[in-house]
Amino acid sequence: MDGKTGVGVRPLRADARRNHDRLLAVARTAFAERGTDTSLEDVARRAGVGIGTLYRHFPTRHALLSAVFQSEVDVLLDRSRELLDAEQPCTALIEWLRAIITHAGVYRGLARALMSASGDASSALARCSEPMRKAGDALLVRAREAGSVRADVTIADLMQLTNAIALAAEQSPDDPELADRLLALTYRGLKG
Repeated sequence: MDGKTGVGVRPLRADARRNHDRLLAVARTAFAERGTDTSLEDVARRAGVGIGTLYRHFPTRHALLSAVFQSEVDVLLDRSRELLDAEQPCTALIEWLRAIITHAGVYRGLARALMSASGDASSALARCSEPMRKAGDALLVRAREAGSVRADVTIADLMQLTNAIALAAEQSPDDPELADRLLALTYRGLKG
């Protein structure tokens, strides 16, 4: 009974679908402009619905975040599949991590939200983070098999480190090169 397969889920009425889509569009803009801790009441108001309608569609902030970011996660997942055939597996892994940092940088607070939800499989953000973890693990395994990454590196550690780099870059807007420098340090550390 889930929204992906449609099993046991009735399609939304036209007005409910419009509300859902409007909430997503308003939330995407609000999260980009003001960060992921933007007031959900403000999101509902700007979408022209009540807070109850927002919560009917998205029962938690993490559910709304997950829905807003799903299309962008799909792009990152597609990119990971493209990079699986790259000639330099470690470089491909770093390129993918850089894409994650760039994505997180669009939405102030996203890195912090992902870090806080990383250990909570019941979080709605797990719907985004679990496929990302699997995609990253495939890149990591390939880099490890090529002998270009230490055996003790885990995708969980890399995902947390990537979120930490995104958060550090967010906190240092006057240093646009910070994320690249930190990622370069990560690259050197992966090789051992």
